[in-house]
Amino acid sequence: MAKKIRIAIDGVSSSGKSTMAKQLAKTLGFIYIDTGAMYRAVTLFFLQNQVDMENPDSVVKTLENITITFQQTDQGNTCFLNDINVEKEIRGMEVSQWVSQVSAIPAVRRKMVSLQREMGEKDNVVMDGRDIGTIVFPDADVKLYIHSPARLRAERRWLELKDSNPAITVEEIVNNLEMRDHIDSTREDSPLVKAEDAYFIDNTHLNVQEQYETALNIIREKLS
Repeated sequence: MAKKIRIAIDGVSSSGKSTMAKQLAKTLGFIYIDTGAMYRAVTLFFLQNQVDMENPDSVVKTLENITITFQQTDQGNTCFLNDINVEKEIRGMEVSQWVSQVSAIPAVRRKMVSLQREMGEKDNVVMDGRDIGTIVFPDADVKLYIHSPARLRAERRWLELKDSNPAITVEEIVNNLEMRDHIDSTREDSPLVKAEDAYFIDNTHLNVQEQYETALNIIREKLS
């Protein structure tokens, strides 16, 4: 079996990784895997079932009852939790407030990393997250690291959320993003760091199309 190609995209939360990864996967004819959605799905299940996140035994037992898959629907690449479409639910603010804490639980990371590696063995993939190029696929063919300031990310996120959540403010989102950045970068297990061989893309002054084109040029040059 020919070795599968893996494109690893890491970076801070709400930095446009997923939007770019979807575009790249479509252009390259690869499978897109949204690892952030996987952690969000676990978080949603924990919240719905009032799981004691500080109890390792409870966490491990609960993880045994979780199945996460992706399917193509009219929404695009869609996350299913135990065969239920949860694409809308996992994007809510409550999940956003808890996902970094849940992602920092070692048992959760072990299960998700194992599942992500399985997915990456089957197809050519574009996978985005926090530790794809450092932990999940340290031998990825191309590694990208995306960065932009918290306030800019918050302003972009507010534009996405304001219609469905009119009460939300930019400051509220800034605080949430800064908290998540801190948890993601300081956790003991798989902290968010740039892989030494990753290409650094600061999208502060790039629009969506420019970021996509920058990444695509890097990938094509690296794979040629």
